[in-house]
Amino acid sequence: MTRPGDSSSVYADRSYRSPAGIVGGVLLLAVAAWLGGDAVFRGSGRTPWVALAGLLFVVPLIIAFTLRPVVFAGERRLLVRNPFRTITLPWGCVEDVRAAYSSEVFVADGAKYQMWAIPVSLRKRKAAARRGGGDGGDPLSSQVSSQTLSQGPAQAPADQAISEIRELAGRHADVSGEPVVRWAFEVIGPSVVGAVLLVVLGVLG
Repeated sequence: MTRPGDSSSVYADRSYRSPAGIVGGVLLLAVAAWLGGDAVFRGSGRTPWVALAGLLFVVPLIIAFTLRPVVFAGERRLLVRNPFRTITLPWGCVEDVRAAYSSEVFVADGAKYQMWAIPVSLRKRKAAARRGGGDGGDPLSSQVSSQTLSQGPAQAPADQAISEIRELAGRHADVSGEPVVRWAFEVIGPSVVGAVLLVVLGVLG
């Protein structure tokens, strides 16, 4: 996970992203641009239009699942940006933060939100457990919870991120507010339009 800036700063948000997701997203966008651009500029008949519709459908999805996910943890709230939704959670409504097979935040009303930007790697978790003297067997045995929170060096990146978020949640638990969920129509809209165009072009033959 990446955390630009000084995490000890009072005003700076901590941000968490998946480096592998960013690298994969850039590579996929490059491939899409290469194949789609070639079809647009060298294709004939309906091919350029199909390529444009395909790019309109695929590119937003690539961005949504690779470049878009991020978690911001600040003084007043936890902001979770997932592929199709942005969830803003004032610290007072955060009940728990866990990482088992995925990273999740639980809120007071019983809702649960996955944090796509903090993927759990069982391989890295087992390696961290071996470095810390554990057996690395059951991946759930290293789950970050209020009972198993550890600040030592033998933590997988996801578990370390969850530990830091949990610490912030406890420190700012007096910040009140309600969860706010916003759909990412800037991602959904173009992809839907691209899908519709592909269907229309397919029907027209």
